[in-house]
Amino acid sequence: MATESQAARIPPELRNTLLTYQRNEITEHKIYRQLAQITHSAENRSILEKIAADELRHYQLWRTYTGQDVEPDQGKVRRYVWLGRILGLSFALKQMEEGEEDAQTQYAQLQGIIPDIDAVIQDEDRHEAELLSLLREERLDYAGSVVLGLNDALVELTGALAGFTLALQNARLIAITGLITGVAAALSMAASEYLSTKAEKGPKEPVRAALYTGGAYLLTVFILILPYLFLANYYISLGISLVSAVLIIAAFNYYISVAKDLNFKRQFLEMTIVSMGVAAFSFLIGFVLRTYWGVDV
Repeated sequence: MATESQAARIPPELRNTLLTYQRNEITEHKIYRQLAQITHSAENRSILEKIAADELRHYQLWRTYTGQDVEPDQGKVRRYVWLGRILGLSFALKQMEEGEEDAQTQYAQLQGIIPDIDAVIQDEDRHEAELLSLLREERLDYAGSVVLGLNDALVELTGALAGFTLALQNARLIAITGLITGVAAALSMAASEYLSTKAEKGPKEPVRAALYTGGAYLLTVFILILPYLFLANYYISLGISLVSAVLIIAAFNYYISVAKDLNFKRQFLEMTIVSMGVAAFSFLIGFVLRTYWGVDV
């Protein structure tokens, strides 16, 4: 362990580097400690408190070399705590894990220079390999139910809206028809998920699984029909709805890819191609109905 006299002999360039590491450690200590306070799981709280204690110990180690205290990055603390509250602990921690990996690379460069660095690197490895892997959340346990609701709503409703747009050619009528179709489908999907989950007798609760599926479906429905409620031009409304569908797909798949370590690009492209393909086919059906069968409203 370095002494105050040793700290005085640290070269200025190295000292500045250690001050940066020191600030990162106290910032992460604050983040983990605050995340521990907002979790409802005693197991998760214990994990986060252990990580926070490690980060504080690292901060104190760097202080023996720099000889001064530093303040945490409060903006970063607020950002990650906000992510934890809104998008869940797993998402926030996976985002932070990238910083942990960067720290391991940077700390490795100090081997042979700082005697205590191996212990710090071991701690960072343990955070990634052991502690963070123990974290579990209800919202991720039910991610399959959310995927089911989102995927079905995006595929079915984008297709339905495309068909309604060309067949009906009336923005309000399209919105009302789409809403009725969407709400009915959401209730049907929720009921199906309830019965399916109940029959499986797995760890998921049937009622919660149904709520996640139905809720995801309904939220998607309202977002997709919103342009038709405010714009008279139904083709522009359809374009906005399709763009919204792609953004929903991107946002959800980014969340899942980060939280569950999945391939974002593959998941995003697959879901987008299916949704847009169904929409294009449905638009074609609407064109056939209107042009050749004389459907007119």
